[in-house]
Amino acid sequence: MNQPNHRYFTRRVSSALSLAVAVVLLSACSSAPLPPTNALTEARDAIDSAEQEGARQHAGAELDDAQQKLEMAEKSISKEQMVEAERLARESAIVAKLASARTESAKAAAINREMGRGADALTEEMQRTGDQQ
Repeated sequence: MNQPNHRYFTRRVSSALSLAVAVVLLSACSSAPLPPTNALTEARDAIDSAEQEGARQHAGAELDDAQQKLEMAEKSISKEQMVEAERLARESAIVAKLASARTESAKAAAINREMGRGADALTEEMQRTGDQQ
């Protein structure tokens, strides 16, 4: 009578242990961070946008920094350092957006200077016309 209880107990313990091992293995697999594809895509898009806006001319240092951070993020992925990769990708996107903003600012300043020259030319022309009358 003791023998069937022992087998039943052994099976129950074995099943419980197997279940526990399976849970631990599955949770270990699921806890491995995935590559930060969204952050990488955002960084690439921000760099592309900055380049199209002319950031190479107006904010070359920032654009280079953004590209370097993106490259470092990609290297971190190959080393399976996903948290570091995501941080670098996000920094890359931010720096690329800064390059875009500086480019817009430089272009606006150039337009402002040109408008100032045009206004000066009109003022001179008006003075000449007024002096001739």
